Amino acid sequence: MGRRRRVAGGIVVVCLSALLGASVAVSLFLNSSRTVVLVGHDTVVRPTTSGDAVVQTGPLLPDFRFRDVGPVGVSLALGKTEVGSVEELVERYAYIAGDPTGQVDKVRAVVVDMAVSAALRGLGVGLVPVAFYLLLGRHRRGELFRGVRSRNGLVALALLLVLPVLVWQPWEADAETQEEQGSWQTLAELAGPDVTLPGEVRDIEVRTGPVTTQSKRLVLSAIDTYDKSKEFYSTAAEGAADLDLREPEDGETVALLVSDRHDNIGMDRVARAIGERAGATVVLDAGDDTSTGQPWEAFSLDSLEGAFSDWERFGVAGNHDHGTFVSTYLADLGWTMLDGEAVDAPWGGTLLGVDDPRSSGLGNWREESGLSFAEVGDRLADDACAAAEDGERVSTVLVHDANLGREALARGCVDLVLGGHTHVQAGPDVITGEDGSTGYTWTNGTTGGAAYAIAIGSKPRRDADVSLVTYADGRPIGLQWVRLRTDGSWLVGDWSPVEPG
Repeated sequence: MGRRRRVAGGIVVVCLSALLGASVAVSLFLNSSRTVVLVGHDTVVRPTTSGDAVVQTGPLLPDFRFRDVGPVGVSLALGKTEVGSVEELVERYAYIAGDPTGQVDKVRAVVVDMAVSAALRGLGVGLVPVAFYLLLGRHRRGELFRGVRSRNGLVALALLLVLPVLVWQPWEADAETQEEQGSWQTLAELAGPDVTLPGEVRDIEVRTGPVTTQSKRLVLSAIDTYDKSKEFYSTAAEGAADLDLREPEDGETVALLVSDRHDNIGMDRVARAIGERAGATVVLDAGDDTSTGQPWEAFSLDSLEGAFSDWERFGVAGNHDHGTFVSTYLADLGWTMLDGEAVDAPWGGTLLGVDDPRSSGLGNWREESGLSFAEVGDRLADDACAAAEDGERVSTVLVHDANLGREALARGCVDLVLGGHTHVQAGPDVITGEDGSTGYTWTNGTTGGAAYAIAIGSKPRRDADVSLVTYADGRPIGLQWVRLRTDGSWLVGDWSPVEPG
């Protein structure tokens, strides 16, 4: 009889602990929040029970609601960002919406992480009663349960029951806000019968009110940008599957070279499609993924990662990727960011690279700061030649500006230097080293189709380029460029063999 009672008591404690832990986990999860950089903003992410995704854009623009996104909803409160005008901000939203995969994946990952964190904390709280049950022992548990039936025990039990209510304070109510005065309206209803909307945005809801009603023109302008952007890049990505590109033979590896994206996330799926058509499995990023290198441009890096997450990924930062944010962010996402030391390459050779020294905050060389462009080029050549002397000749130097690798080529220590920066494709140019060996230099155009450092728009501002590098036996053997023109047509360069030696 005593054993049954102990087993029953243990089961009750476990059940109560599970209930307590689950309650705490759910409560922590629904009251948790994370601040991340999303769509160019410092954004507070909060889970909800509504099953909807609500984007709170601030006091001057309407909030948006996406219905039935999943079993758990989310509230996204957009905070500070860098922007020149409200019109520019709205256009940016529309452009990002044309390819939102990176941002959606980021929100999903944040919500999952909050759920896991809440579950672990709930588990910890739920284990407390079990721990006390075991620590007290049978004798003290009996005394405790007998004490509950006393007057002091009843008072203590009442206090324990009142304590959660005092913490919760359900009688406290929020003040009535202006937000609650608005109503939700679909974009189709807001636009009216005279405006034709893309089918996928018709059911998105907008919170209307006295101020946001005046924003109708901005919303419709954004929808137009969204439609044009999505159509242009989707068509281009589909067309890339039919390009006449050289495909790798047995034993060959193809790397896709991108540079100077300057936040043009629309080109990421196009570049991926070109790479798939050419059989590429490696992406080499020559920098200038952003225009300023600021955290608000994380959306561009999220998109790049989303497009190539299952490939081997290597990169350097460009002169517009100011500071260390870009390199650190991509490294945290799993990219191998080259820092002046040779690394093993997927094609069997070695790869060397370094960030552009002209970028503010960059130019350090193993804790030494203030080096000039020429000095960094000399150090790069020193390392390349040292590797060659050790029997590990560098097959490729990846830099933002190919001129940074010219000294290494002049000394005859590398096979190929890849870069970007000029926004104009050039090469392959043969460089004869001082020892009579030959190497090549190749400059990719702007993958983002950027004019100066600006690429955001419903289509590229100038022709957008990527390059394909073919390797065999650990060394480069050929190069080919692919260009998407501003009118959506294609130009494909001939595959140019290279024979370093």
